[in-house]
Amino acid sequence: MKLSSKARYGLKAMCCMADYYGKGVLSLPQMAQSIGVSEKYLEQLIAVLRKAGFVEANRGANGGYFLAKAPKDINVGEVLRALEDGLVIVDCISGECEGKCKCQTYNVWNKLYNAINECLNAMSLESLLNQ
Repeated sequence: MKLSSKARYGLKAMCCMADYYGKGVLSLPQMAQSIGVSEKYLEQLIAVLRKAGFVEANRGANGGYFLAKAPKDINVGEVLRALEDGLVIVDCISGECEGKCKCQTYNVWNKLYNAINECLNAMSLESLLNQ
């Protein structure tokens, strides 16, 4: 399984804001430069993260973005599922299997899906900063 650049850069943006948590807001240009992505692309990622309730914004000349919750209260799994449409690794996990039934391989994909999510849910943004 390979995660998209949306997931990788979205998580980097969340870590950037987590690192800045409690110090004010981060402007889009600051954040884009820090994580090495274009402002236009970052704006799209921030829109997804705002819609999911992870990020808030201050408008105006000194505006920018900040986390809606403390980094310890945001887990990596939540963030990646918001950015990657639930982290569904194969269609049958979401019930969109070809035969609309559980095939012989369903248990493999379901166990893998659950293990991935369990691992990601156990990590907070704060834990990523302390590595």
